Amino acid sequence: MSAVNTEYADQAETTLLQKIIKKMKGLDWVPAVLFVLSAGLVLLLHVLANGNLDNVLRSTAYNTYTRQAMAWRDGMLHLPYDVPLLELAVYEGEYYVSFPPVPSLVELPLTFIFGMETPDNLLMLIYITVSCESLYFAFKKRGISRLSSALFSYFLCFGCCILLLCIEGAVWYHAQLLAFLCMSMCLCFFSYDHPTPALIFYALSVGCRPFNALYGAVFGLIYLMRLIRAKMPAGRIIRRLLPGICAGFGIAVMYGAYNYMRFGNVFEFGHNYLPEFSTQGGIQFSLSHVPKNAKTFIWGLPFEVSGSLTNLNLKIFGFSVFIACPALTIMLVQAAADIIRKRFTMEKALILLAFAVQLFLLLLHRTFGGYQFGARYACDLLIYPAAYICLRTLPVKREGISPETVRISGAEIVIYVFALLFSAYGTCAMHL
Repeated sequence: MSAVNTEYADQAETTLLQKIIKKMKGLDWVPAVLFVLSAGLVLLLHVLANGNLDNVLRSTAYNTYTRQAMAWRDGMLHLPYDVPLLELAVYEGEYYVSFPPVPSLVELPLTFIFGMETPDNLLMLIYITVSCESLYFAFKKRGISRLSSALFSYFLCFGCCILLLCIEGAVWYHAQLLAFLCMSMCLCFFSYDHPTPALIFYALSVGCRPFNALYGAVFGLIYLMRLIRAKMPAGRIIRRLLPGICAGFGIAVMYGAYNYMRFGNVFEFGHNYLPEFSTQGGIQFSLSHVPKNAKTFIWGLPFEVSGSLTNLNLKIFGFSVFIACPALTIMLVQAAADIIRKRFTMEKALILLAFAVQLFLLLLHRTFGGYQFGARYACDLLIYPAAYICLRTLPVKREGISPETVRISGAEIVIYVFALLFSAYGTCAMHL
């Protein structure tokens, strides 16, 4: 090869390398970093709680959804026999899964590969990492900086008692974490102005946690208000929302049909036929449960004194949601600040109202989660502070009110870091 050709080849390689470097510099590397940090934290917790990583790919003994998927494959809506370890409904002499069906839809294809040994714990890792990524993109789309978006999303996912759910794919945790993923995707798609997939993911979340139905009302109304304020014609609003509404309604009809085929009631998922409620005199939802639950899950401290003040024991049946999930506390503090600074809007009021209603409904439940670290049911509420963060980016049309630059504060970081460490401690303590 001549010297001229060699020089030309070197220049071409240099130019190509420069283009690649320039393109790589323009990429958003934050999602990759978030994935590494999210997966790394969950894997570290597996090591701390179990001593190794062997548990990551294992199935759980509380494999209700896998059993339901296997029953579907055999053409049955009920399970073939009782499993005392699980919360099974008893109806007309048959044993039924007492939870909504969406998590079983995830397990169904996996059963063709793994049979009964589906990798339930790995699913939890996937759910939480995808949730973190979804929240990041939702915040970033609302104009929040990459760093603040990353910190908000990471701490919302891990700076709370949701950590306990991430390393055990048990039936209760599976439903909650999958619901959290679906609502994170819902918020992300609404941020990107794609209401149809947003409403589909919302409907799927209800098929994991029925009280999530409240999210649809408030999110749909806020989105509608946005379109009206943008002076979008009514016909165009209908065309934009109708496909998602129809899809969500269709999913709801399938839930109702599934319930009717099992229990003869479109609203019955099976919990009312658990022996503790159907034959043993327990009441699943009642106002009489509120005082006890409020004492524990509103005002309760994480530790109880055993003997002397220096001997503190971690409570294993829950404590205040506002300690277990500090994002909820920060949302209320931010709302108070918004009221003082005249930044409080109708949309923010709707978020707080829906949050209060859903929290009250959860307090009606007999156990509010039973054996747990923190307040497991409160994980269902974490999308409200995420939505409130997104709403802070919207302009406040009042004279003298300047646009707000939303960024995570140093105080929030300190609170979330402490919450993350405390939640990691609680998660390990519950598994040791």
